[in-house]
Amino acid sequence: MTDKTIPAAASSSPVSADDRYTVPALQRGLQLMMQFSRDDRELSGAELSRRLDLPRASVFRMLYTLEQGGFVESVGDSGNYKLGLAVLRLGFEYLASMELTEHGRPVIEDLRDRCGYSAHLVVRDGRDVVFIAKAASRNAMFHSIQVGARLPAHATVLGRILLANLDRVALRQLYPDDPLPAYTSRTPTTLDQLVALIGQHRAEGHGVSQGGFETGISTIGAPVFSDRGEVVAALSITVPAQRVNDTELPGLVEQVQGAARQLTERISHLPNRGAWSSKPTEPRAA
Repeated sequence: MTDKTIPAAASSSPVSADDRYTVPALQRGLQLMMQFSRDDRELSGAELSRRLDLPRASVFRMLYTLEQGGFVESVGDSGNYKLGLAVLRLGFEYLASMELTEHGRPVIEDLRDRCGYSAHLVVRDGRDVVFIAKAASRNAMFHSIQVGARLPAHATVLGRILLANLDRVALRQLYPDDPLPAYTSRTPTTLDQLVALIGQHRAEGHGVSQGGFETGISTIGAPVFSDRGEVVAALSITVPAQRVNDTELPGLVEQVQGAARQLTERISHLPNRGAWSSKPTEPRAA
């Protein structure tokens, strides 16, 4: 049988397996869509061309193709583009397929029904908290945050609960520069302050923020653990008040922690998994 293997010398520039299976046009299209963000909701073709270092004609063809599929939309006659509904549909399909949301949705709905406040499930993406499921309060006077919304992790109690997996070195890599962005007078602006707050949440087993990120809003959160004892999500309720009544707060904390333990057992398949293991997040010398 003839050996059809191509000798290495037949190619002057060896191509890796990864390169052989990469589709450059698709890769560029995905990179284009990733240029849009909360801060850059609309971008022009010229700006996208500059960011991607591609000819304007190439960027226009990508935009036209993506627009046909509903992944981007032109914004009137401005010459700008924004992400389209097809991206949103993909995001919701992804969230719906996640085991965390599948198990978490009935848990937060039950929590909402018991306490009367909007309940949420969040995960961390880098330095952001991302809301992946919600159970809105029946109170029409108060609308909870939407699925897909992002908030700064260091400035929110939910973010600090989610950061508890990281030691000081990892936190410094995530936040290399001081001061950290401040949103209220209670926002930690140094690594020492952030580490101290994370340690407090770990010690208490939950976190409470009363008007700490947004005026008139209080949040009570608790960690959800994997089978390895790592925080994979945070579960919370949002109370439309600057402060929660002292007589009401302990009961609400207990309900949130109970729901977080229930979700932990569902996804870890281990009873009594819901507790932090010892990790070096306590303040120490830099």
